[in-house]
Amino acid sequence: MVPPVAVSPVIKTARWSFLLIGILYGKQRYDYLKPRAEEERRVEEAEKKIREEQEKIAKALAEASEDSILK
Repeated sequence: MVPPVAVSPVIKTARWSFLLIGILYGKQRYDYLKPRAEEERRVEEAEKKIREEQEKIAKALAEASEDSILK
């Protein structure tokens, strides 16, 4: 078995630094995008309620026109 190669302290420090920078960047990006995603979900939910109401009205009108005595 080959003995492990000694990694330079500069390389170790750089790897840990980039790892921590990446974690901090990810947290910052998440905090930036989270309110936008919540707003999009809220808008989508409101649009879905409106769309469901319109579909319900259209269905009621279609059923009302089918069951008419005055054909």
